[in-house]
Amino acid sequence: MSAELHDLAIATAGGQELWNTLRGLKADVSIGGPVWGMKGWPPGTTFRQTVTVDTAREHIVFSPFTRPDWQMVFDAAADSVTVQTLDGEPVETLAPARAGFKGMLRNSTWDAPHLGYFLGYALWNYLTTPFLFTYPGVQAREIEPWREAGQTWRRLQVRFPPEIAAHSPNQVFYFDAFGRQRRMDYVAEVNNSFLVGHYTGRFQNFDGLLVPTRRRMFRRNPDNTVNLNFPSITVDIHDVELVRTDDEQARP
Repeated sequence: MSAELHDLAIATAGGQELWNTLRGLKADVSIGGPVWGMKGWPPGTTFRQTVTVDTAREHIVFSPFTRPDWQMVFDAAADSVTVQTLDGEPVETLAPARAGFKGMLRNSTWDAPHLGYFLGYALWNYLTTPFLFTYPGVQAREIEPWREAGQTWRRLQVRFPPEIAAHSPNQVFYFDAFGRQRRMDYVAEVNNSFLVGHYTGRFQNFDGLLVPTRRRMFRRNPDNTVNLNFPSITVDIHDVELVRTDDEQARP
C-alpha cells in the first residue's frame, strides 16, 4: 500500500482523527437511472430516502424504502436484508442474501430485498470510503497512474476481505492531485458481473467531512475506457449529518 496516497486521500476527506470521533452518518440520498426499470421497477423510478450508516460495522438502514411505510435494514455480518414497517415489524427477509442472486442474469428482476442488498452494501461502501481502506482485512497498494480528460490520476488497487460485502473483492480507486476520489472501477458481481466505471464529483464539506455528492455509473470496457454517453445509475447526496460517539442516537 502507498502510505503517501492513502494518507493523502484520508486527509483530504477530513482526516482519520475526525473519522474516529464518529459512530455513524445520516445522509439524504436520491438514486436513479435506467437500470431500475430493467430490474423490474417502473421506468423512471427514483429512490429518495434517508440512509443511516454505522461507521464501525457494515450496517445501514434505508427509510423509506420502496413504500412510504417501509424501511430496509442491511447487515453484512448476518448476510441479511430485512424489509420492515417503520415500526420495525418484518415484512420480508433475504438471508443468506448474497447467495440469493445465484442464477440471476443482467435482465433478471429484483424484488425489494434483492434491491435492498445491492443498494445497502453499495451505499455503505461509498459513504465510508476512503476510511474503509483502514478497516481490518482491507489491503491497498498504489499502482500505475491513469491519464484521463487531460489529468493524471493516481490509483489504489484495493482488495476487500470476505467479511466486507462489496461489488467485487478487487477494485481500483482513482484520486486527483488534491487527493479527491474521482473514479472507481469494479465488477458488479450480483448484476451478472457487469464492468463498471464509477465517477465521483461535486465535493461538499459537511462539518469537516468532504463528500462527493454526485456519483455516476457507466459501462466500462475491457481496455479500461468508459462509455460516458449515459449513466446506468445515478446517486446524488443532498445532505450528510455526522453522528458523534457522544451522541445518544449514535448507533443506527
